[in-house]
Amino acid sequence: MATSLGSNTYNRQNWEDADFPILCQTCLGENPYIRMTKEKYGKECKICARPFTVFRWCPGTRMRFKKTEVCQTCSKMKNVCQTCLLDLEYGLPIQVRDTGLSIKDEVPKSDVNKEYYTQNMEREIANSDGSRPVGQLGKATSSSDMLLKLARTTPYYKRNRPHICSFWVKGECKRGEECPYRHEKPTDPDDPLADQNIKDRYYGINDPVADKLLKRASTMPRLDPPEDKTITTLYIGGLGDTVTDGDLKSHFYQFGEIRTITIVQRQQCAFIQFATRQSAEMAAEKSFNKLIINGRRLTVKWGRSQAARGKEGIKDGVSEMGTRLDPVPGLPGALPPPPALDEEAPANYFNLDPSTSPAVMNIALPPPPGINPPPPGFGPPMFHPMGPMAPPMPPPMSMRPPGQIHYPSQDPQRMGAHAAHGSRHGD
Repeated sequence: MATSLGSNTYNRQNWEDADFPILCQTCLGENPYIRMTKEKYGKECKICARPFTVFRWCPGTRMRFKKTEVCQTCSKMKNVCQTCLLDLEYGLPIQVRDTGLSIKDEVPKSDVNKEYYTQNMEREIANSDGSRPVGQLGKATSSSDMLLKLARTTPYYKRNRPHICSFWVKGECKRGEECPYRHEKPTDPDDPLADQNIKDRYYGINDPVADKLLKRASTMPRLDPPEDKTITTLYIGGLGDTVTDGDLKSHFYQFGEIRTITIVQRQQCAFIQFATRQSAEMAAEKSFNKLIINGRRLTVKWGRSQAARGKEGIKDGVSEMGTRLDPVPGLPGALPPPPALDEEAPANYFNLDPSTSPAVMNIALPPPPGINPPPPGFGPPMFHPMGPMAPPMPPPMSMRPPGQIHYPSQDPQRMGAHAAHGSRHGD
């Protein structure tokens, strides 16, 4: 064993004694002022089984305590975080990084070969300046298109949340809100992400997280060039306040001559026009879904032709120079004009057949209970609609004086109007 007191003097003399761990931004937490505990030779490394200095800290409020899991030698050999074992440059699992860089893992698995390999790596690390990884990783190419597309540019602090409370799942947790664990429903036990092994992640084999990311990389969208060969402009979105035209020029000048760079601060985007179509296609291919400037992932799309923009500007009522404001989303469109009214047509408020004459039917309604009916001769007068004693008809709309508004409820010919009038006269 590497930790025996009499068998291996070299390893006992080279046990790790560090002053600060090698961590990624996610494991370190968002709080710049954290308190760490340091335990010299506190545990053995889960890869090389040598004792190392263990650091323990809390990355933030309502987060679980974290500690280093592997020694710094194993961390430097793979360029990974000592806690999560994710790559420090891309934030990806080792299996994804090695696949993107075409690296084959050569770390031995047996104890004796592992100790010999670790000693050689420590000697190589001591002779290097520490700015670049060692071993096969240091000899690999500088970048990969797939890794730039999958790379995580911002910390993922949600990974530091506490574990799920097993007592709450069984309905036996009595701590309530004071419980330091999460009271949430656990994930499916058959989910492959629920079964992860730290050695498999370090050696880059059978890693379910890496398999998921590799499947995502195989189905990522592509940016096809437009059919119009006159388009040599690229649209760059998501600039924010930190990306300037100088930053864009320093990145895109490598693909060819740049004619103009136009930045629209109001929409936080830019338009880069190249001198040739070949330069624009090369810039789009090398930058699509993997352009990161000043820590921001930018969106790269092809620009539109002048004809397409002119048609759209006419359709939307907005000129290309922006002289008119864009329509506010969510508001209704213009109301349709009211139908033309024919002044000679009579007002038909009840949708009656115009061929029939407006006959008035005087129907005597029964009196309410408790009231005696009026004696004969004192009730409402009954007139034939076309008789000589019938009331006069209202004048048509065209013959009425101006300013007078006719409401259906005020029509004297409506049903019940004469009945009520006759009742008042009879009383």
